[in-house]
Amino acid sequence: MQVIRKLSLALTVLFVAGCSSFTSETSPNLPRNAQWGIVPMVNYSQTPQAGERSEQILLSVLSSHGLQPRVYPVTTQGEQALMDDNERLAGALDWAREQKLDYVVAGSVEEWQYKNGLDGEPAVGISLRVLEASSGRVLWSKSGARAGWSRESLAGNAQTVIDKLVGALRFE
Repeated sequence: MQVIRKLSLALTVLFVAGCSSFTSETSPNLPRNAQWGIVPMVNYSQTPQAGERSEQILLSVLSSHGLQPRVYPVTTQGEQALMDDNERLAGALDWAREQKLDYVVAGSVEEWQYKNGLDGEPAVGISLRVLEASSGRVLWSKSGARAGWSRESLAGNAQTVIDKLVGALRFE
């Protein structure tokens, strides 16, 4: 009986590990008390506003790790709202320099959807980067993806992925 229990536990761990994938890059030690900001996430998924949704989750996760970042203001009118995400990101980096921020967290959403089929599993793929605001130099980058169970939500999966990504950052 003990052998069956251990075997089923090992198979469960392997199955759950197969549902997510993360790159691994060691984070430099980053000062927690620096001036941090969040700039727009580029949305490469086919889901409208997936970038904005992930930014809100990112803000919450960073706050839970002791950071209080400033957020690039959202514009819903005029030319700014119609801009390509990459143009918005360039404008946001200019904003970060004007605000004299030390570091900004940027990123992209590669996947944000419920998969087709009977189960409709939520699938999320997100990449994060920490940039030095003054130069735009990338200090750290990590990507993660997760496909959840049919009864899970996209937001819950995104929070899991973002929390694991941010958890890889080392703060001093």
